[in-house]
Amino acid sequence: MTVAAPAGDFVPAKRLFDARWRRHAGLLVAVWLGLLVLFRGDTADLATIYWTNTTFGHCLFVAPVIAWLVWQRRNELALVVPQGWWPGLALVAAGGFGWVLGDAASVALFRHAGLVLMLQGAVVTVLGPNVARALLFPLCYMAFLVPFGDFLEGPLQDITTAIVIPLLHVTGVPAVVDGVLITTPNGFFEIAEACSGAKFVIAMVAYGVLVANVCYVSWRRRAAFLAMALIVPIIANGIRAWGTIYAAWWTSVERATGMDHIVYGWVFFAVVMVVVLAIGWKWFDRDPDAAWFDPASLATAPTRRIEAPLASLLVLLVASLFLGWSSLNAARAAPLPEAVELPEVPGWQRAALSTRAAWSPNYPGADHFLIGRYVDAQGRAVDLAVAVYASQHEDKELVGFGIGAIRENDKWVRIEGLSRADGGKALRMVGPGRIERETVTWYRIGGMLTGSDNRVKLMTLRNKMLGGDQAAAAVLVSAEQDGDGRAHGAIEDFLRALGPLDAFADRMTGVR
Repeated sequence: MTVAAPAGDFVPAKRLFDARWRRHAGLLVAVWLGLLVLFRGDTADLATIYWTNTTFGHCLFVAPVIAWLVWQRRNELALVVPQGWWPGLALVAAGGFGWVLGDAASVALFRHAGLVLMLQGAVVTVLGPNVARALLFPLCYMAFLVPFGDFLEGPLQDITTAIVIPLLHVTGVPAVVDGVLITTPNGFFEIAEACSGAKFVIAMVAYGVLVANVCYVSWRRRAAFLAMALIVPIIANGIRAWGTIYAAWWTSVERATGMDHIVYGWVFFAVVMVVVLAIGWKWFDRDPDAAWFDPASLATAPTRRIEAPLASLLVLLVASLFLGWSSLNAARAAPLPEAVELPEVPGWQRAALSTRAAWSPNYPGADHFLIGRYVDAQGRAVDLAVAVYASQHEDKELVGFGIGAIRENDKWVRIEGLSRADGGKALRMVGPGRIERETVTWYRIGGMLTGSDNRVKLMTLRNKMLGGDQAAAAVLVSAEQDGDGRAHGAIEDFLRALGPLDAFADRMTGVR
């Protein structure tokens, strides 16, 4: 067995790891490449997200960090014998099942998490449980390769707004808040998703977990550092947003927001990272020269062993089974009418769409999409939009980011959600010229009428996995708000004239 060099000394990997280790490592690399090729759609999707989505730009650094963590453990790791272990296939199967669930429900998070879990399972299967235990933290840290956390944007928008308004009032800036919109005498500001601090908080979680493992031994201190790594950036982001509006109060909106983007993108994140690290520095309790694990405790040969080449082939075979399952699900699309038309509605006449503040929802993958405007005898106008799907899959989804009443980077901005007794998803939004709209969305799928995105995902999953009818539709009714606030009443009167929404949606999808 190779003798490990003292920690910190540079030893070429070829000398440190014996031929057995190099053979297993080569097989693992081959299996990983095979998985990335088999699931190349998700591989490309992840790469695109890392490179283009600023919320998850930190994921670009996760793979190098994992490589560094493994390198830090190289001296002890060389003393652990790799061994193929067939129970590791259970992790591969769990990842594959998670992936097929995400594929069926069109939930990218599940697909991406499933792919990463298959990569982790490949390590356990090809290298064995002892090596997996030796690399437990780097393996777990692979979870940060999954882009997750964008669900924090809404709550963090509310928290940022709650911090900004009192600070503006204390510093003498008259401000009025309406949902996520803040108005001052010389400016109009939106606490948008990009300003919520979500991208900052998500990156700080990955950073905090890394520091907690590398610099601390005590679990209590690790938990305290993680809590600080979450709280400090949230407060700091609120102060940053206040500073932008305060600067606009004294200068101009253009100068303040331009400087905000520079400071936030290049300086602010780095400063807060340094501040968090400086606060936690005093309580670091891990000896920099301490071993990461005891190789002697991992010297027992595992049971249920398997030869590494066979283990590698089984990983790829198990993963391929779930690709086949996905293909079967995709083949069961529902038949749709060749053409659909918007209905005649008693008491309402068709009219041209608004040119004052044009609006159209975003359903880029719909098999049929229709939008029309209706006007009643009082002159009230209502827009009706319908999107019809034979089935759903990636890039062809009924609900998802940027899909629905407001698209990504839209000129329309969400102000707040509204409650409805009938279960529809209602919201107030503002567009060009500060024109407001009220828009209500319903989804029809699997005999269910709902305004809940989550219920749509669950029903889509059930229908795909159990062979149900995959036809689905979105129905949106929208009206511009006038000086008399008649949008809500116009929508309600139009819905009564239209008739039951479930029957209308079924006519559009051809369901009998």
